[in-house]
Amino acid sequence: MFEDLSLEIGASEFVSFLAPSGLGKTTLFRIIAGLLEPEAGRIELNGTAGSAKTRLGRVGYMPQRDCLMPWRTVWENAALALEVAGTSKREAKRQVLELLPSFGLQGTEMRFPDQLSGGMRQRVSFLRTLLGGGELLLLDEPFSALDAITRLEMQEWLLEVWERNRKTILFITHDVEEALLLSDRVLVAYEAPIRELVEFRVPLSRPRSFGIATDAALSEAKAEILKLLRGTGGTGRSKAGLPVLTAAGGIGR
Repeated sequence: MFEDLSLEIGASEFVSFLAPSGLGKTTLFRIIAGLLEPEAGRIELNGTAGSAKTRLGRVGYMPQRDCLMPWRTVWENAALALEVAGTSKREAKRQVLELLPSFGLQGTEMRFPDQLSGGMRQRVSFLRTLLGGGELLLLDEPFSALDAITRLEMQEWLLEVWERNRKTILFITHDVEEALLLSDRVLVAYEAPIRELVEFRVPLSRPRSFGIATDAALSEAKAEILKLLRGTGGTGRSKAGLPVLTAAGGIGR
């Protein structure tokens, strides 16, 4: 699945990972999060290598589905990671209630998941991931199940939240425009096994909004990425410094 693959993610970077279906993007996330042990190679967080067990709890992982527990309220779902980490229920509730307004969830604390829209459910899921305290957040196509309008709203919302928190994020998506809108860098894999990731640095300043979607530089980058994914060409790549995450040596082979 991965052969002699190396990648680095720098502190506070927002990096998107684009690849055709079936190349192992979700598997890579599970390895980084400590849910799977790589068959070879190493994973380092802040320069320290370790086993899958040592990475558990240090990496926040938000899967495609929100995975909210239907019998728990909004605040109880958001507080789950804190409770698992040993935070008292009272303190966990205090922290969640303090953050709900900035996540657009004020007044929803006593609602259950089936009373929320898809976008609101994803906000709760992201808040739970953020409160998990991970040094690195892995977001696996979090908006793929949303309708087009809600997806645009959630992209802009995520940009605002990231600007406030500046967490290091690795983001899986199949949407080239979404990757370019959100990211500092876009890493593209185009064939299996994955031996290299072609890097595209997004030529746009921050803060951003969806209004930049028509930017000429963005259109050029989109065209280059689509060429690469279709097997008709591509561009060079460059290195990132000060890595929060380093993965190398045929991980998950």
